[in-house]
Amino acid sequence: MTDNIPLQPVRQKKRMDSKHRGGCCECLRCCGRREPRPRTVWLGHPEKRDQRYPRNVINNQKYNFFTFLPGVLFNQFKYFFNLYFLLLACSQFVVEMRLGALYTYWVPLGFVLAVTVIREAAEEIRCYMRDKEVNSQIYSKLTARGTVKVKSSNIQVGDLIIVEKNQRVPADMIFLRTSEKNGSCFLRTDQLDGETDWKLRLPVTCTQRLPTASDLLQIRSYVYAEEPNIDIHNFVGTFTREDSDPPVNESLSIENTLWASTVIASGTVVGVVLYTGRELRSVMNTSNPRSKIGLFDLEVNCLTKILFGALVVVSLVMVALQHFAGRWYLQIIRFLLLFSNIIPISLRVNLDMGKIVYSWVIRRDSKIPGTVVRSSTIPEQLGRISYLLTDKTGTLTQNEMVFKRLHLGTVAYGLDSMDEVQSHIFSIYTQVALVQWTESVGLTLVGRDQSSVQLRSPGGHILNFTILQIFPFTYESKRMGIIVRDESTGEITFYMKGADVVMAGIVQYNDWLEEECGNMAREGLRVLVVAKKSLTEEQYQDFEARYVQAKLSVHDRSLKVATVIESLEMEMELLCLTGVEDQLQTDVRPTLETLRNAGIKVWMLTGDKLETATCTAKNAHLVTRTQDIHIFRLVTNRGEAHLELNAFRRKHDCALVISGDSLEVCLKYYEYEFMELACQCPAVVCCRCAPTQKAQIVRLLQERTGKLTCAVGDGGNDVSMIQEADCGVGVEGKEGKQASLAADFSITQFKHLGRLLMVHGRNSYKRSAALSQFVIHRSLCISTMQAVFSSVFYFASVPLYQGFLIIGYSTIYTMFPVFSLVLDKDVKSEVAMLYPELYKDLLKGRPLSYKTFLIWVLISIYQGSIIMYGALLLFESEFVHIVAISFTSLILTELLMVALTIQTWHWLMIVAELLSLSCYIASLVFLHEFIDVYFIATLSFLWKVTVITLVSCLPLYVLKYLRRRFSPPSYSKLTS
Repeated sequence: MTDNIPLQPVRQKKRMDSKHRGGCCECLRCCGRREPRPRTVWLGHPEKRDQRYPRNVINNQKYNFFTFLPGVLFNQFKYFFNLYFLLLACSQFVVEMRLGALYTYWVPLGFVLAVTVIREAAEEIRCYMRDKEVNSQIYSKLTARGTVKVKSSNIQVGDLIIVEKNQRVPADMIFLRTSEKNGSCFLRTDQLDGETDWKLRLPVTCTQRLPTASDLLQIRSYVYAEEPNIDIHNFVGTFTREDSDPPVNESLSIENTLWASTVIASGTVVGVVLYTGRELRSVMNTSNPRSKIGLFDLEVNCLTKILFGALVVVSLVMVALQHFAGRWYLQIIRFLLLFSNIIPISLRVNLDMGKIVYSWVIRRDSKIPGTVVRSSTIPEQLGRISYLLTDKTGTLTQNEMVFKRLHLGTVAYGLDSMDEVQSHIFSIYTQVALVQWTESVGLTLVGRDQSSVQLRSPGGHILNFTILQIFPFTYESKRMGIIVRDESTGEITFYMKGADVVMAGIVQYNDWLEEECGNMAREGLRVLVVAKKSLTEEQYQDFEARYVQAKLSVHDRSLKVATVIESLEMEMELLCLTGVEDQLQTDVRPTLETLRNAGIKVWMLTGDKLETATCTAKNAHLVTRTQDIHIFRLVTNRGEAHLELNAFRRKHDCALVISGDSLEVCLKYYEYEFMELACQCPAVVCCRCAPTQKAQIVRLLQERTGKLTCAVGDGGNDVSMIQEADCGVGVEGKEGKQASLAADFSITQFKHLGRLLMVHGRNSYKRSAALSQFVIHRSLCISTMQAVFSSVFYFASVPLYQGFLIIGYSTIYTMFPVFSLVLDKDVKSEVAMLYPELYKDLLKGRPLSYKTFLIWVLISIYQGSIIMYGALLLFESEFVHIVAISFTSLILTELLMVALTIQTWHWLMIVAELLSLSCYIASLVFLHEFIDVYFIATLSFLWKVTVITLVSCLPLYVLKYLRRRFSPPSYSKLTS
């Protein structure tokens, strides 16, 4: 392999993205709805509206009363094989094609459809009841006649609604008044954005100052609001009161909003309704996530297509052997009907019911409490994961910051030197600055509201500060600030704290910031930079005027506000650095070791600094002590990326650490080469990684390797990665439930991931593989018997079994034993956890492959041929004797084959076997139309059935014994 990478540009793929920006508007046009427009809403006067607004009705149902049945049937028959079975059943209405009773084809199809319809109906009823409960909730509305009660569904735009504490907000509203003395309220937003921390909301200043709530109806005021959109974190609007002198204008932002689906956590509030129904932020953000189809299901579909090809070939061969005589095209159709059992109609139902069982078992596992299965269609995916992509903060770590280091430029303090900090503060605290120390070092926060802060100095003096402005933290800015006035001196100070990467360009030049940030990061500490700037009264007044003007802007408000704030963020005085440590989650190290031994490669994607991420990777044993680490240098252009990739190519068996900026450059010019090298690494750490980059990495791994990926995270910035992965796992953490709600599986701790994959993923995949192949075997056996029967009788298109025999074979006679395979397991869960190498065997896809499929096809042909030829050789004159001997042998063979396949017996398996055998024996009394009841009671019948069954099954039992004796599978060594 050469060390040089050819300088060739990457061919950019055109990706079709259905979620383009104009998608919403295009949809509205197609549905006949007008595009959303800004609106003017008069307080308490819903009749003064400039456009029509939707009713405030929540509807999460997929169908209504009239569209339910047509919709469900359409969704079933749009798939080829379901449509195929429907056409087969319909063909029986044509006399020339009829092979038997109509119910022979319609009952199996009807059973499959009934299961689907019942499942969909149950889901629709649950949705209807939930919607009805929400739409029927009662609220108080302010009117000219006083306070009246109104249902949530009858609330209109412009209504003044009173919402009590712990009550759900019924519509998107502007916050006008609160009963709280501090003039604010808190919201619980976990049902909207998944975040568990309460959000502070502020009322409109003008309306909060009114004497009573009823005065809201006496003033002439309105709200100008932006058009409805999906952004729950931003809002642009203005409040205007016309009957004051001069008119009052206030800017409205996200802090003045009460979005629907949030809950009032403090006080009683009054708001004016802005958006209702389908225009609610919560409704517009509700979309059906990407429907994930498991690799296992795709493989089964592929095998089913092969069976369909076999069905066509066998039918053509039968007609060809008749030399295409007579109306041969009708004969082809009759043979297609006759051998239709080659494609098992019950396969899809069995697998779907199996997935439900696996999901139930996962939820009931007491060793991973709190685990939730949100997508029951892909449990088998958990058993074939090759790449695990994980967030760091809150996933591998606890997201609990422990203070470790304080650096003041000339001196650094650790936990063991806090007494020096305390004495230092005590000696100098006769004036300066707002520095939020903890009580342990002598400076205590004693009071805080929306307009002021009170601190107690080490000497016991109370220091009062007036809050002039607050600039909240955002993921984009990565910093937050506050402007305060010292009441004792009148000094105005602007304080800011933020990440070192952004603060480095804001503070005055110094020669120690970058070096000390790197030192702290190498110790695994997260660094926070604190700075300040003194303002004169004139400087502040000038800033305030520009800031208020920017906030009143309706267009590009956020950009204008940010520009004004940035005018202050220059040449700030660096105060200190603080270093905090985020502790690892419990049992992270053994869990990562288990995953590594299972053949799963772990990639850590984080927004932290390179040094912090590297230290955490070492502490968590993501990188073993024997492995080297290659830190990818920062590259900014194609040439630098080319040189660094060549340097990386010379390394062997080393972990890769790369920044998001370097990654972006590499993927732009050398996507294929970079992914090829990265996939060979035992572990990869990507730092300073944006949420969109996380999803991009998942997508590239899928495209370049074809392997299954699993993404794990706990925050809103992990959602895109989780949804993009083949299997998304959300950890319920301190950042809220947003990742958990968006994931396919939800766990409470990272350590539970090991058991979820090693035990449940492995069992689900192996069980579904066994179940699917056995259902196919069951269908191929009877189809082989039909082929032998037709061949012996001059290729006649006459069914071997008719009526209830053909229906009972795949239902009450064999259904329970076959389905009981979903309870089978080859090793105990403790063994699967102790030897994760067992998981590695599944990554090759051996439980369900073309090889195993061919083996089961050969077994089916052998057993079907033995049973049919044996019955033909041993029967006595009467045709019904052939049916009795062959069908009884077939049932016994299936029951014995299930017993042969089972690895670990469960008591329900034994019940299923005995129940099925009992059902068959009991039903013989009612099958006199097809079976000679007197004949089956004879000794001749018994010995013939016994011989045929032994010949069909005994060789397979011998082969199984010899294989386990001389070439045992890996798990059998552990079980023995």
